[in-house]
Amino acid sequence: MSGHSKWATTKHKKAVLDAKRSKNFAKLIKNVEVAARLGGGDPDGNPTLYDAIVKARKNSVPNDNIERARKRGAGEEAGGSDWQSLFYEGYGPGGTALYVECLTDNRNRAAGEVRTALSRNGGTLADPGSVSFLFARKGVVLVEKGNLTEDDLLGVVLEAGVEEINDLGDTFEVLCDPSDFPAVRDALRGENIEYDSAEVEFQALSKVEADAETARKALKLVDALEDCDDVQNVFTNMDISEEVLAELEAD
Repeated sequence: MSGHSKWATTKHKKAVLDAKRSKNFAKLIKNVEVAARLGGGDPDGNPTLYDAIVKARKNSVPNDNIERARKRGAGEEAGGSDWQSLFYEGYGPGGTALYVECLTDNRNRAAGEVRTALSRNGGTLADPGSVSFLFARKGVVLVEKGNLTEDDLLGVVLEAGVEEINDLGDTFEVLCDPSDFPAVRDALRGENIEYDSAEVEFQALSKVEADAETARKALKLVDALEDCDDVQNVFTNMDISEEVLAELEAD
């Protein structure tokens, strides 16, 4: 039932560091606005909005900013944007696959940003369908360990439809089919188990292990893409071994 992905660990640590950047604040706020627009402005009746607010708060986004985004999305306050969800596909160093999720109010700007980030950092834009088949949508919940054991967690989410629990060090990663995601999330909340984030995202169906040089270049490319205002998430099939991760951390 348990696995351990070094790339997942790296990604989680990276997310914690990125959360300190103001640009990431904007992306978290955008998630709140979109969730309120799609499902209503009441967090108690809109689980996606609830999770977007929780994630923003855990990443130190000011409450006033969160509340204004919720109101804009719900139509309680003027100024909301017409956000569109777009995906771009590409290849990075070493042939690693990239699936880039954007949330934008300007399709041309988003396409230009992604194309520029790829071309300047050893990547290439791919035709639609070239990469997407390498990824599958998964419900992903990150749960802080605290005093929680894997058996404890499994007992809570097993009947809800959990597929896998990965040990990421200080955190458990709970994976499930998107159709089971609401039940898994509700099972955790029913037992008052707090989680860092709960989202449906894309995960690689098979991983490509990267050597140190490829990993350095690929991570630089991922950083460049994530620095784009319109990019919300970057998914890759790259995996990093324990040895390579140690080498990178020693740089």
